Amino acid sequence: MERGQGLSLVELAVVMLIVALLLAAALIPFSTQIDLKNTADTQRTMESIKEAVMGFVQANGRLPCPANGTTPDGGVDTTTWPPNSIAAGVEQWDPAAGARRCLTASGVVPWATLGVLATDAWGRRFSYRVSPAFADDVSLWKTWSSVQNAVGPPALPAPQTVPSIPSPQNQTPACNPAPAPALSSFALCSLGDIVVFTRSETTHAVSPLGAGVPVVIISHGKNGYGAFQATGNRIIGPNDLNADGVPDQDVDEAANATGNTVAALVPPTYNQWAFYSRSPIRPTSPCSDTAAGQSLCEFDDIVVFVTSNVLIARMVSAGRLP
Repeated sequence: MERGQGLSLVELAVVMLIVALLLAAALIPFSTQIDLKNTADTQRTMESIKEAVMGFVQANGRLPCPANGTTPDGGVDTTTWPPNSIAAGVEQWDPAAGARRCLTASGVVPWATLGVLATDAWGRRFSYRVSPAFADDVSLWKTWSSVQNAVGPPALPAPQTVPSIPSPQNQTPACNPAPAPALSSFALCSLGDIVVFTRSETTHAVSPLGAGVPVVIISHGKNGYGAFQATGNRIIGPNDLNADGVPDQDVDEAANATGNTVAALVPPTYNQWAFYSRSPIRPTSPCSDTAAGQSLCEFDDIVVFVTSNVLIARMVSAGRLP
């Protein structure tokens, strides 16, 4: 008996599913499809950057320093940290004897140092902030704790003529390892000076996604407010009266762009630099990121961070800790 020429029920169901998916895709505006693709591509890039950062730590015993966002592609920065000449995308690390530290804790991902993509899917550089205690020289400064004052706790082996970038407050409890690590710039008890919050859409209350964080990486999303471009210029949004690149009402995006917002007494109980990771919100007016009862303001940043526990576990597996 010959097999029938028509479709079986299973084959017909598969065809109908494919048709339904095609119809659903056709109903999504093309611009929305592009936005979704750019977001997914950017998230993949950020995950690869995170892995490159982890590989750098395992190889060097410290986190990489930020690069200078204002240096244009192909350019060289000779003014920020003379007499050093630092090319675009190279970490701002002073290799001189007696120095061996980051110039700044905040900048852009050092893409040339890490061998990763320089920009997100919208062509903007990734912001990058590091906790200095995790990026100082392995053997020179011995800043096992995030500290606000230039000398300790714990006491450094010598006074810093140009101190590492201070944290908002000393780490509590302080980290005083014994014996001290020989192959790592941080210890099992080290904590960062960064907290990443999310915010309730109803009450606008914040809750930490991670605290004592050593490093955070940020794409400023489609709107790009506050992000550095390949030219070294910063994108400036509308209604930006305080010159941080971000509309003044977008408080959470502004914190991500500047990196200088202090969050008071979050667990662990010391002040830390505040960053925000939220669900995307389209522009609304009026709006407030802090006042309950109003719509949250525009937000499209993408935030990736590494906790101290994960970083320390990688160092243990690499044989650099304890």
